[in-house]
Amino acid sequence: MDYRPKGVCSQNIHIDMDGETIKHVEFLGGCSGNTQGVARLVEGMKATDAIAKLEGIRCGFKPTSCPDQLAQALKLALQQ
Repeated sequence: MDYRPKGVCSQNIHIDMDGETIKHVEFLGGCSGNTQGVARLVEGMKATDAIAKLEGIRCGFKPTSCPDQLAQALKLALQQ
């Protein structure tokens, strides 16, 4: 699944799921080290657990962040 994040520097989030488990996440754009770290940390996790940990994280004065946008993408992935 591909998700176009809103309000952040990253331009795309690609997510591979196995049922409700996150297999692989890849960000296009954004702060490379941070997005790679978040992506690796959530691999193997249940999407609901990752959403609970990431949702609501803000980046500076922005109302969202790349981790928060990943949570939004995972919510959509679970609905599909």
